[in-house]
Amino acid sequence: MVDVTEEEMDKPVFKSDTVLSDVHLHCPNKRHLMVRLNAVGQPVFLSYFKLLWNTEDSASEKHVREATTEREHQYGSGDELCEEDRNNLKKERELNSEGVEALLDDDGDLEVVRRPRSASDSEAEDLLRDRVYPVILMKGKEDAFEDEEQECTCSDVVKIEHTMATPLEDVGKQVWRAAFLLADYILFKRDTFRCCSVLELGGGTGITSIIMGTVAKSVYCTDVGEDLLAMCEQNVALNKHLMEPGRGEVKVKELDWLKDEFCTDPEAPYSWSEEEIADLHDHCTVIMAADVFYDDDLTDALFRTLYRITHNLRNSCTVYLALEKRLNFTLRHMDVTCEAYSHFRNTLNDLENLQDRKMKYTVEPIKLDFCQFLVYERIEQL
Repeated sequence: MVDVTEEEMDKPVFKSDTVLSDVHLHCPNKRHLMVRLNAVGQPVFLSYFKLLWNTEDSASEKHVREATTEREHQYGSGDELCEEDRNNLKKERELNSEGVEALLDDDGDLEVVRRPRSASDSEAEDLLRDRVYPVILMKGKEDAFEDEEQECTCSDVVKIEHTMATPLEDVGKQVWRAAFLLADYILFKRDTFRCCSVLELGGGTGITSIIMGTVAKSVYCTDVGEDLLAMCEQNVALNKHLMEPGRGEVKVKELDWLKDEFCTDPEAPYSWSEEEIADLHDHCTVIMAADVFYDDDLTDALFRTLYRITHNLRNSCTVYLALEKRLNFTLRHMDVTCEAYSHFRNTLNDLENLQDRKMKYTVEPIKLDFCQFLVYERIEQL
């Protein structure tokens, strides 16, 4: 994690009281566009995150099959194939129908098929995803932003407004790696979450709830702070194209872990109606939270909120927690420690060992060997 702030829009300088998520430094989109200043004067950027569906075997096979068909069509229009290219296309057809075994020689060695010389290189270029760096949208560039926004409405692109650097209390306005990790798991286990009613605690920019909204029946994305919730609501609106018609509703609501009740004041923005609270209690079967364990007091408050909500649910519930263990050198220990993670683990153990006649909590780790659908560094501390 790097501490960064901006004195001037085009001259970032280092400062000790602000933080920056390194997700913003390695994104699959071509550039970040600054779209506005938020209510507290922070620059808000728009980033495009592409879903890499070709990480799945079925999608990869489809890509190879379409590429082969396209080349056959190209050569069938009158172009002549040399003998070597004809043999290569034949081997590609065998691979699509029989798998890797079709490319093994008599000794079991893999025969690498050379792509036909006259085939287009555009397919390979499409697969390249370069590192991207923030670009300030200067005066006079509004039209460029509008053109790019119109181009990025396809079903495999998530559009997220976020900040680049914030004080610690505003870190929910950034995108964090654990949110990507949880989003990956949702996409990998789509059938598990299909038609579920879901609650997210500490939703931040809303990216995990948006991904969940592509498969779940309804999602309550919650956090605290009107400015943050407005950004989250904007992101939900930007990604309506990902939701199936009649399904995947994402509602942005306030949920303060330091308070014992839902906000039901009809005059307050992002408050709950009595019908919504009843719907949550009657139908919620999944609760999730990503990268919200960085402060001991907030961790305690989250577990109190989790205990209170699960006690009122009509059905059994599965809670998915994703976080990144952040190592820091402390003078108190004179060593590298991860105090926030240690406190989280201790509190989680207390919940599991809780003697409660009504509720029983069990904790299970999830192996991180599932497919990666978003571009980020899946480090061992996740």
